[in-house]
Amino acid sequence: MITHIQGKLVEKNLTDVVIDCNGIGYFINISLHTYSQIPDKENLKLYTHFIVKEDSHTLYGFSSLAEREIFKLLLSVNGVGASTARTMLSSLTPKQVREGIAHGDVALIQSIKGIGAKTAARVVLDLKDKILKIYDIDEISTATSNTSKEEALSALDVLGFNRKQSERVVDKVVSNNPDANVETIIKEALKNL
Repeated sequence: MITHIQGKLVEKNLTDVVIDCNGIGYFINISLHTYSQIPDKENLKLYTHFIVKEDSHTLYGFSSLAEREIFKLLLSVNGVGASTARTMLSSLTPKQVREGIAHGDVALIQSIKGIGAKTAARVVLDLKDKILKIYDIDEISTATSNTSKEEALSALDVLGFNRKQSERVVDKVVSNNPDANVETIIKEALKNL
């Protein structure tokens, strides 16, 4: 198993990089999150996950161990392949994916392009307990923030705001301030809508 690659950054694209390591150029698929984390320096280290299939050998690279662990967890879900997991990590940060699953936020997972309702529900169902156990997230705090979030979304619906747009803004508010009460969430969301 190739656990990381460190070498000279030869090529940097939105979806992949090429790292020269002792004269061998490794083509590594990356998420947009990793792309944004990669400095434009010559020397680069990426944590990797190597997938071997009958017709391909593919290397995926990550800027952090946390992102690689979330990627591996997503791959363990039936129906989620490497490209889907990479899309999820390109649309949301690893922390947003982790907290979305821990909070049971199917709507957040479903808001990712290419993820349907069934897949989003399966991801949450399959990974919620693992995420709560691995990252030691307190379920009580997730339940209260989820209730506040739902109340805030209902209020924004009544005020006439688009549900999907409201969800994105409220998710950002809640991720920045997990202990926010309903009033604070609504006030902050209104500033950004």
